[in-house]
Amino acid sequence: MRISARADYAVRAALQLAAAEDAGPLKAEAIAADQDISHKFLEGILGDMRRGGLVQSQRGGNGGYWLARPAATISVADVIRCVEGPLVSVRGERPPDLSYTGPAESLLTLWIALRASVRDVLGVSLAELAAAKLPAGIVALADDPEAWTNP
Repeated sequence: MRISARADYAVRAALQLAAAEDAGPLKAEAIAADQDISHKFLEGILGDMRRGGLVQSQRGGNGGYWLARPAATISVADVIRCVEGPLVSVRGERPPDLSYTGPAESLLTLWIALRASVRDVLGVSLAELAAAKLPAGIVALADDPEAWTNP
């Protein structure tokens, strides 16, 4: 699986907003500076997130961006889907829309399992991630030394 710069930046921006949830709107310039993201690129990402219903914005001196709903109800998967589309696709199609025959028939089960695994890991909420309180199962996966090596 490949996480694009766009998806990485969107999650990082969402985490900035989650960390400032009770502090009021954040300016895009401030998020861009804090996360070392191009301001222009970030504006496009925040626009997608606004259109996707994850953030709200207001113009003006007291304006900026904020999460459209509580950080505990927004998952990393929600953010990635908002800026990139489906989490797992094969040739641009969702796994349930595929069919295989012969020796490749069980490949569909593998793609569905992959999608379920990705959903499970990326189901972590922005609130959990911003507070560094990841679920034990996620921490256990990352604690495995094999997870840190490239085969």
